[in-house]
Formats: sequence, C-alpha cells, structure tokens
Amino acid sequence: MKHLKLTLLLVTSIAFSASYAQTADEIISKHLDAIGGVDAWRKVTSIREEGTLIAQGAEVTIVRTVLHQKGSRQDISLAGMNGYSIITPVAGWNFMPFQGQTAPEPLTDEDIKEGQPELDAQDELVDYIEKGSSVELVGKDDVDGTECFKLVLTFKSGKTESLFLDPKSYHIIRQVAKQKANGQEMEITTNLSNYQKLPEGIVLAMSISLPFGELNVKKVEVNKPIDEAIFKLSK
Repeated sequence: MKHLKLTLLLVTSIAFSASYAQTADEIISKHLDAIGGVDAWRKVTSIREEGTLIAQGAEVTIVRTVLHQKGSRQDISLAGMNGYSIITPVAGWNFMPFQGQTAPEPLTDEDIKEGQPELDAQDELVDYIEKGSSVELVGKDDVDGTECFKLVLTFKSGKTESLFLDPKSYHIIRQVAKQKANGQEMEITTNLSNYQKLPEGIVLAMSISLPFGELNVKKVEVNKPIDEAIFKLSK
C-alpha cells in the first residue's frame, strides 16, 4: 500500500506539472487570439507608431519605427531638440541632446544584446520559442483590483519581463521589465490600455502609462516601406 501511495503521488505530481504547463500555453494562445491571431501578426514586416507623451507638463513627440529583425529607431522631439535611439542586430547609438549629449554615443555590446527584442515588429509572444525565448506561468497577481495571470518572459539574451494578462480580455495590461540606467538595474512598470484593432487585423494598446508620464499613440502604420538608411548613423 505504501508503494501504491507513492506511485499515486508521483502520477499526481506529473499530471499537475503537465496541466500547469498546458495552462500557460492556453493563456498564450488566448492572448494571441485576443490581439488578432498569429496569422495576422506573422504578416507584420514593419511598424511605425507616432505618439505624444505628457511628462512633467512637457509634451514629447515620439516616433517608433521597426523593420522586423533589421532595425529599430525611436525619434524623440522635446523643446525644439531632436534626439534618437537606434539599434540593429550588430550596432546601436543614442543621441539625446536634451540630456546634454552633443554627439551620438555608441551602445555597448551588452546594451546591443539586451536590446535585440526591440527589433521584433511582431508581438513578443508570437513564435516565442522559435525566437529563442521561454515563458513561465508563475501564478496570479493583483493589478489595480484585477487578478491577472502572471507570465515571466525570458528573452534569448537572458533579459526578463513580467507580463500581467487580464483573465477576461487576455490583453496584457501591465509589463514589468528590468532595464539598466546609468550603470544600475531598475524595474520599469508599464500599464497598457485602450486596445484597438487596426485594418491589418492586429490589436494594439493605444494608451501606455509610464512611470514618468502618459503616452498616447496617435497613428500606426503597418507594413509600409522603410528605408534601412534610417538605422545607420548620420554622417
């Protein structure tokens, strides 16, 4: 009888583990369906978003341009000054004149490695295994009164991101990512809302709440031609 109990415990443990993993897969599948479906996202080869960030009373214009797995660029306009951040598979630069920079500065090898997920124009959970990422369901957590599923996404680079999904909509309503700033690691919490479906069939959050302000996306262009020259350092 003792051996039978041990066997039952072992089988129960294995079944529970399999169920837990399957639940994570089901959550991801429902999330992808909720944002337009895998097929629609796989067709995304480029994306360009324009938005306005209100931070400490100042209005900041941000344009994000991504050519899938080839280049990512963010253009930032503030108080008459224009800055940018560029990353490619092998290089990257930052130029932030409003932070005192007088010339573009190259990213470190570590920054380039950690920044590779920015080259993904598709949703980060689309074909995540093929991208070298892994996902773990770690339970549930409260987000402003909503008990959300909590997934931990680990990118190929080793960088991690916690994703909190609303159990009703299966939209990601909060992301917590670890980033380095001034040589120190810090957590950045982003709240996502106002999801809207685009003509291409994909669904995006148009309101993004950051620790330092609220970003509202005004315009999104999908699969428009992108000149790769914008991902090169200007002479």
